[in-house]
Amino acid sequence: MAKQVLFTLSILLIHCITTLAQPTAAPTQSAKAPVQPAKPPVQPAKPPVQPAKAPAPAQSAKVPPVKKGGPPDVTKILGKAGGFSVFIRLLKSTGISDQIYGQLNNSNNGFTIFAPTDTAFSNLKPGTINSLSDLQKTQLIQFHILNTVVTISNFQTLSNPVPTEAGDTGAGEFPLSLTTAGNQVNISTGLVNTTLGETVYSDNQLDIYQVDSVLLPQDIFDPKAKAKAKAKAKDKAEAPVEAEAPTLSKPPKSNNTNGDDAADTPSVAAKVDDSGAVSVSLSNMHGIFGVVVVAFIVTN
Repeated sequence: MAKQVLFTLSILLIHCITTLAQPTAAPTQSAKAPVQPAKPPVQPAKPPVQPAKAPAPAQSAKVPPVKKGGPPDVTKILGKAGGFSVFIRLLKSTGISDQIYGQLNNSNNGFTIFAPTDTAFSNLKPGTINSLSDLQKTQLIQFHILNTVVTISNFQTLSNPVPTEAGDTGAGEFPLSLTTAGNQVNISTGLVNTTLGETVYSDNQLDIYQVDSVLLPQDIFDPKAKAKAKAKAKDKAEAPVEAEAPTLSKPPKSNNTNGDDAADTPSVAAKVDDSGAVSVSLSNMHGIFGVVVVAFIVTN
């Protein structure tokens, strides 16, 4: 009995060893490989068109391209010179500084500026500038600007009245009178007389001169006197020209140098009157003689 059990265990042990010694079977391969596409996908004939570059944005008409190097900046020039803070403030508050900068940059126009010093403004009556309207402040600053470049040597070539940016001198608005005496340039507004000071800045587009008085135009500070002067000038222009009274020509002098003979010689008219008087007297004498003859015959 024990031999049978031992035999059976031996067979089972041999079977287990044999089974473990065999390699594991490989997994079953799929019957068919996946079908490959007959043809590769068609490539596009041409690469997609790249979008055109976006056009550069057009520059605003209000902001013209700055010239190479840039135009002169009036406020910076005056600020660097010093002593023009009030004039700089008015240039900025009225917008005139930006207008000048834009025109210098966008055209070949030039300007001449008479810049009053801070001392010139302090010499005005208190409240003179603050009492002005915005329009009057603009006109006051424009009155200090000529729309052309005038060098020191060219002031004598100007014809008065000189036009300013403030108005049309042809209509009698904001006239400015400039005269020269040697190297001195005199400026007159009708209310203020001053002389041209030193040159603050000068190039082919801009000339800035210092003035020690604020140029006060009559149109703003004395409009009544200005209107009166205009009316007087108009009346003078429209007044008719008086014709000269005709003069009697003197009678021609006699060729006779003897004054007494000339005085005693009767004129032609006098001669005619005398002959007429003589003829009348003779006629009367003939009539009287006839009457006497008839009376004598009748009495006899």
